[in-house]
Amino acid sequence: MKKILITRKLLKESEEKASKIFDVKFNSNDELYSQSKLIESSEGYDAILTSLTDKMDKETINKLPDSIKVISNFAVGFGNIDLESAKKRRIAVTNTPEVLSDATAEIGILLILGACRRVPEGIQSAKESNWKWSADYLIGKQLTGARLGILGMGRIGQKIAKIAKALGMVIHYHNRSKLGEEKEQGAIYHDNLKSLFSVSDVLSICCPATKETENLINKETLEYFPTGAVITNVARGDIVDDEALIDALNRRKIYAAGLDVYKGEPNLNIGYLKIKSVFVLPHLGSATKYTRTAMANLAIDNIDEFFKTGNCRNKVN
Repeated sequence: MKKILITRKLLKESEEKASKIFDVKFNSNDELYSQSKLIESSEGYDAILTSLTDKMDKETINKLPDSIKVISNFAVGFGNIDLESAKKRRIAVTNTPEVLSDATAEIGILLILGACRRVPEGIQSAKESNWKWSADYLIGKQLTGARLGILGMGRIGQKIAKIAKALGMVIHYHNRSKLGEEKEQGAIYHDNLKSLFSVSDVLSICCPATKETENLINKETLEYFPTGAVITNVARGDIVDDEALIDALNRRKIYAAGLDVYKGEPNLNIGYLKIKSVFVLPHLGSATKYTRTAMANLAIDNIDEFFKTGNCRNKVN
């Protein structure tokens, strides 16, 4: 029986599943392991089931014991793992695609609605019982007829587009390559960022975090947007230059922002907290019982498949 280390606590059903297949070391206290603790804990084990909170950089991977053959990431993203270092050590890295698309798309739509309709201000006023109705009270932006730009038209982007289209939004997108008509569903393709951003009344960031997409939303690109645009991010915090976006919000170049992800999680840049038009969530994209169970079970299956076949369909390196 293969031995695996699971770095963070999973839902009960998934931990029971793992125990039936492997000899498992669980993190019963759900503590965030330091890199040294993670390396030490993996001694004598064959695989590690990691979370996005685990920093698997070059230094950490190079110090892993030779027994480790698989790192199975409990996420669709894998920006926390140095893929090249893992490849050099002949360690397979896997992820959990597809299973979280629906839940994350729902949060993507929530961010759009929350930012456009001034939900943070509305909640605060309702809690304080100090609001008084008037014709111009908390006037927000209506989605019907608004142009939604989607940066990254993968599974999640396509699902957001489908829901947004039902709400009456006009869909535009930029992707590494143009989609076929069936997947586009009438969306308008832009082959460069400036073209997309210039028509985006609302932007939904759905692209992967890579070296190429780091700080893609920055001081220069923010000027491409129409004045009063809304920016939302359901992908990764590294894609946004926080200081640049905060400045654009303060200048009212950008009307509002909706963020489920941000740099340095859980430490939100304090500048956002000073702006009423920022709608922030604590990385809830996949936070449903169904989805989190499906993700963990897939991460477990990825390890099982690798040891049974020597490969895995969800291998990313």
